[in-house]
Amino acid sequence: MSTIDLAPTQQLPEALTGQASPSPLQFAFTKKTGAHANHGKRESLNGEQAHQMLSKQLSQSKASKLPRAIYIHIPFCRVRCTFCNFFQYASNQQMIDDYFTLLEQELIAKSRYPWTQARNFDAVYVGGGTPTDLSPEQLNQLGQLIHRYFPLSDSCEVTLEGRLNRFDDNKFEAALAGGFNRFSFGVQSFNSKVRRAAKRLDKRDYIVERLSQLTASNRATIAIDLIYGLPHQTPENWQQDLQDVLDTGVHGVDLYQLLTFGGSGLQRNIDAGREAVPLSTSDKALMYQQGHQFFAQNAFRQLSYCHWANGEQEQSRYNSLAKQGAEILPIGAGAGGNINGYALMQTRDIDTWRAGITENNWAFEQLSLPANNAQLKAAITSACDQGLIDADKLPHGRTLFEHCEPLFKAWQTNGLVSLTGQQAALTMAGQFWSVNLANAMTQYLQMYPLTNSQ
Repeated sequence: MSTIDLAPTQQLPEALTGQASPSPLQFAFTKKTGAHANHGKRESLNGEQAHQMLSKQLSQSKASKLPRAIYIHIPFCRVRCTFCNFFQYASNQQMIDDYFTLLEQELIAKSRYPWTQARNFDAVYVGGGTPTDLSPEQLNQLGQLIHRYFPLSDSCEVTLEGRLNRFDDNKFEAALAGGFNRFSFGVQSFNSKVRRAAKRLDKRDYIVERLSQLTASNRATIAIDLIYGLPHQTPENWQQDLQDVLDTGVHGVDLYQLLTFGGSGLQRNIDAGREAVPLSTSDKALMYQQGHQFFAQNAFRQLSYCHWANGEQEQSRYNSLAKQGAEILPIGAGAGGNINGYALMQTRDIDTWRAGITENNWAFEQLSLPANNAQLKAAITSACDQGLIDADKLPHGRTLFEHCEPLFKAWQTNGLVSLTGQQAALTMAGQFWSVNLANAMTQYLQMYPLTNSQ
């Protein structure tokens, strides 16, 4: 028998099970855990040893069966949003031009490795920063470089991230001609007052009009991000935000909870008393519910706990692959990746990154060794992200599912999942707390490992 019979003295901690509450959506846990919590510290290589190991992996012409993607980073923004803790460099045309020249060199060099050419890539994501701050010519050239040098699947999703501000028809046409087929815009809120407080450029009317134009062109997939919990948001203007999503016709939308960080302008304003304390997690949970119910009522297709598609066009393939543990080729200062299970983050400092390219080397500080049970952890993360833990889709299948039943039953008691046979479907509350559940299941398996005899 593979299941665990926990004695009364061995009841699972609330950190794993959540707590009983009349409103599990709001109070199952005290706060959301981080996406990488409880995954254990990975051993790493440094210096020349790390570079030699990476070179060895990239020299292999045999590809794994894992899906793969490319991430390209553009670390420039004209404005630092108050909620952002990832600002690197203010947009400066000369800096962008210099960076782009080096980016092209790095892209071509990395395309030539046997590992890179071993199999098709299923998604490419150009993120930042604000990639739409590139000129029309650079957007077109970047798209062409991607298609010319990398093996891409026929259905490869090539996404350009950015702002609607100054994203005119010249840039849209240039990006399309370069081969971009998906655009992801950080709207965060349509409401002009909320946007102004967050240092977002442009008022609601322009955002609505521009998104409507882009989606009506029917020439690419258009997706947006919204954040709930921002200063000055109310249930009423949040409802209008949701309605604006529907009215603009965008193909996809992410709903992200506001998380404040110590280095963000918003947190500094809060600490100085210039801004009200943000909504509590329980209040933000109600905003998530509001969005969840609205999209269900309007027949949006839910792709993950935080992403919805309006119709069949939107796939959000890069985000899905990343959560499945895909291999990711990183390009650009600050880009992160995963080569044959070896994880790395390239330096954020452009001067250090430039020196690495000049020396035909990768500028990163360390290379993390493949994690134990990486496939299992990725399967758990992906299952919770998509809202269904299915025994038939887990490593070790039903044996693993039955092994975790004490945890699943506790979740069901606390309103987080619904158990049916060999499946645990996350409730709306469970979806809101999906990262907590993924981390809890990972920690549970660390506490109660699945033995070989099982």
